[in-house]
Amino acid sequence: MNGYLGDVAALLRKDLRLELRARDTLPAMLLFVVSTLVVFHFALPENTGDEAAYGLLWVAIVFTALLGLTRAWVPEREDGALDGLVLATVDRSAIWLAKTLAALAFLGAAELVALPTFALLFAPLDLAAVLGVVLASVGICVVGSLASAMAAAGRGREVVLPLLVLPLSIPLVVGGVGSSISAEPRTYLLFLCLYDAVFAILSWASFEYVVTE
Repeated sequence: MNGYLGDVAALLRKDLRLELRARDTLPAMLLFVVSTLVVFHFALPENTGDEAAYGLLWVAIVFTALLGLTRAWVPEREDGALDGLVLATVDRSAIWLAKTLAALAFLGAAELVALPTFALLFAPLDLAAVLGVVLASVGICVVGSLASAMAAAGRGREVVLPLLVLPLSIPLVVGGVGSSISAEPRTYLLFLCLYDAVFAILSWASFEYVVTE
């Protein structure tokens, strides 16, 4: 177990260091999510309710996550490092877990900027709404990392990735919005926990077959 976690930590450090050096993904995500919320702020009528605003927040979060996931496998694809990772003496699921944690770190950093911006421009966020964002973000990164690996092998990855991720993100959007506007957010939060657990197990178990095809 210690060896497995050590492999995950080493791969995660590699992804984070590459991003700190290149500065390609995170600045683009920050700029995109803030500019999207600003555009929505000026596009919405003044009498629009909070429900519509929370829906637009999730539009911004999902597409910001897609922007980061599109670039998740760029270093491995460009440098041919993916073949080396697959042939290395590490559990292949450790590659998926490291990619998921890296994607979650980038998305979380973008949300640290997006949520205060949303609260300033639209409506305040309570604890249940923030927990919904956290749980749904985990789910997006869990399924997105697997879908990103599947799309990386194809030529039209920029098109394939949204086609894979967006349908799977619909339950997360429902849960995230529900935790924000419902008088009983606990049901939506439990649903998000269940979604994260189920798809984490499925992605962890199936990643080895994805990268070997």
